[in-house]
Amino acid sequence: MHRTTRRTPARTAALAAVLVVAAAGCTSQQPGAGGGDAEGVTVRAAQFSWTAAGLTNGILAAIAADHPDLGVASIETTQLDPAAAWAGAQRGDLDLLTEVALPNQADLAAQAADRVDVVSETYGDASQGWFVPAYAVAPGGPLEGLTSVTQLGDYAEQLDGKFYDADPGYITTEQNAKRLEGYGVPLEHVVSSEAAELAQLGTSYSREEPIVLYLYHPHAVFAEHEMVQLEEPTPYSDGCLAEDGDGACAMPSYSANVAASDDLREQAPAFVELLAELRISVPEMEEMQKRVDVDGEEVDVVARDWVDAHADEVDGWVG
Repeated sequence: MHRTTRRTPARTAALAAVLVVAAAGCTSQQPGAGGGDAEGVTVRAAQFSWTAAGLTNGILAAIAADHPDLGVASIETTQLDPAAAWAGAQRGDLDLLTEVALPNQADLAAQAADRVDVVSETYGDASQGWFVPAYAVAPGGPLEGLTSVTQLGDYAEQLDGKFYDADPGYITTEQNAKRLEGYGVPLEHVVSSEAAELAQLGTSYSREEPIVLYLYHPHAVFAEHEMVQLEEPTPYSDGCLAEDGDGACAMPSYSANVAASDDLREQAPAFVELLAELRISVPEMEEMQKRVDVDGEEVDVVARDWVDAHADEVDGWVG
């Protein structure tokens, strides 16, 4: 994801391209459409580029719509990469960050700790790593015999000398560059965007051609394609992927978390208490991602369905 996630230097995207998720009515509105007439504060939230972030923000907007006593009138979301989002939170420009991947964003969170706290874990034990299509490693496939990341050099020709990665603003992109070097994998690190990475996977999959790329759970891609994660000979350890680490280790499993500003805690304490209770399982998130990314449903519709299906649970969180 990871899912993901920062790269230095950070992209300095301004707080633009605002999408207003109106708690009153729980609909997603384009810039300038307004945020509804409900009483309460307007929460300024970051929205990372992966679908799970939009779904989490949509779920929170739906809950706020159902429970005006939480004190939130609307949630304004601005799409930013993690580094820019945490910088905005540190300046006091943002109140809410969802889908905060830890430990990936731990350094960024530490830098903003005087203004922002991580208040809950939405889900944990989400895996990430390097994947290949199942057909490629099946008997007779172009990557037959490939099981480990350490073998990739033996298949460089079949892979056209390329390893595909996601957004340059993800810390995992930085980590994968270090891992390619640490493992001595002679593949070009192809970095553009997650959309471009997934488009390449779709093309390769339709032709049953070999490809290796970075992926993470939860992700809708696993509902579309049968993928195999390559084994890692060395487990993740603290410092392995740091600047002075050797890079020859697995990526850590991560958790998705919610962070809230001290200002938000003061202005809408009941909402922050709700944030501390929010739980969405990895399978639930992947099913929602499939509905959005594969089936083409609207994020706010899918988010509303999740809230309605968990009404009793949400009432308990709010109560």
